[in-house]
Amino acid sequence: MRVVFWNIRAGGGRRVDAIARQLASWEPDVLGLCEFRCTPPSAALAALLASNGLAHQCATTIAPGGSPSRSVVNCLLLASRWPLRRIRLRPEPRERGRWLVALVDGPTPLTVGAMHVPNRVTGRKDLFFADVLRMLRGWRRGPTLLLGDTNSGLPDVDEEAPAFGPREVAWIHALERLGWSDAFRLIHGARRAYTWYSPNGRNGFRIDHAFVNRALRPSVHDVRYDWGAGIQGALSDHAALLLELDGSLRADFRGIRPGLPAGRALP
Repeated sequence: MRVVFWNIRAGGGRRVDAIARQLASWEPDVLGLCEFRCTPPSAALAALLASNGLAHQCATTIAPGGSPSRSVVNCLLLASRWPLRRIRLRPEPRERGRWLVALVDGPTPLTVGAMHVPNRVTGRKDLFFADVLRMLRGWRRGPTLLLGDTNSGLPDVDEEAPAFGPREVAWIHALERLGWSDAFRLIHGARRAYTWYSPNGRNGFRIDHAFVNRALRPSVHDVRYDWGAGIQGALSDHAALLLELDGSLRADFRGIRPGLPAGRALP
């Protein structure tokens, strides 16, 4: 199973046809998009994805009340070759549009989450960190993959210039203690890779991540980053993350509780 996650920058704009072609060349089975929007270009991209086999989709462009989000708001999309069932959890991050979880009903069921962590300048990053950790404690949903533009990393190894501080370090280490591993580090150790570059300083940072829980960790076969079209920034200001899961994934959902110990699944 191949999973792709990509921040497509501002809904895709005039780049959507080229983005769709690039995605088709990667042949994902499951796809997560960040900065997907409630705009005509994003809607066109969703239709192109469906025509290329990713017909099962859910997105945060629709608010809980059923109304579309404002067009310029950055949201998330999950798309799959197999049926998706969106999961609403309590507790979950309160930042609207920046958190999405679904069950992929494929040959071996898999829970996939996508997130977009706010920048620190917003003042909401620490609250989002805390919400994610609270939700993941005592996770009971079997093999799970959590994808995201985290705007976070570890000092030195994930940055060309100082940017990440003790709060980012504490969050990533807390995820590790809860059993969630950085899939790239599982395969590549301390190897450097950058997924976004500052437009001013041209400094690189690895801020796009895939975290796997203990149940999924043995199935991680490969993880790599790809800028697409061979030109950095040509299609997006972020590199895409490509993750390969091998055939050892054997999800057993017997006895798995429908929600977290502290809450329940929402309709």
